[in-house]
Amino acid sequence: MLTKRIIPCLDIKDGRTVKGVNFEHIRDAGDPVELAAIYAQEGADELVFLDITATVERRKTLCQLVNKISRHINIPFTVGGGISSVEDVQVLLQHGADKISVNSSAFKNPSLISELAKEFGSQCVVLAIDTKQEADGNWYVYLNGGRTKTESFCLDWARQGVDLGAGEILLTSMNNDGTKQGFALDITRELSTQLSVPVIASGGAGNMQHFADVFEQSNADAALAASIFHFKEITVPHLKQYLSKKGIAMRL
Repeated sequence: MLTKRIIPCLDIKDGRTVKGVNFEHIRDAGDPVELAAIYAQEGADELVFLDITATVERRKTLCQLVNKISRHINIPFTVGGGISSVEDVQVLLQHGADKISVNSSAFKNPSLISELAKEFGSQCVVLAIDTKQEADGNWYVYLNGGRTKTESFCLDWARQGVDLGAGEILLTSMNNDGTKQGFALDITRELSTQLSVPVIASGGAGNMQHFADVFEQSNADAALAASIFHFKEITVPHLKQYLSKKGIAMRL
């Protein structure tokens, strides 16, 4: 049986780990290198690093910081933010990333996904999708760190991304992000049952039961969270023990 993965996320702004609510009200959450080292020691399955203002500020991801973090961890490391070319990915892989995450740049230029998959393999390419459920009940794709709404439906874009070569989907519900009210179970279930690649659920974790819900009810392959880990509300070892006792396969 495939084990489910627990993934802490480092949202980076100005070299610091930060966390917001619904993609706004950003506050400091600590030193990314220290946090990364703690999560690796505690048994996190992977780590995600997202340079959340790289696209908006039209600059590349912070390579030196990526390099520093990679030297302190021994778990798979996904890096995203401002990636728009094969060259960008080569630099990040050289600096210690194992996988890369593309979001706005891939939406604006879908052939980027196939270029990256061809060059580095699908297993290296994570398609990050920020999505928001609007009043009409549909989940729309948002770009530029949640600032720009598109008319594309989340499932349609996820399907297209997988067809182009994305090996994994990182799905963040903007409605749930930072609310601690639980993951967006419906849209996560829709993607995880209709796509042929793993889906990482993100946005809304507030307690250990929320993780159990997203694994049991939405069939997510992994669950990502930030503030509950950064502010020590839940630790990775306790969470894994809790889920394991519920019969959810975990790497302990």
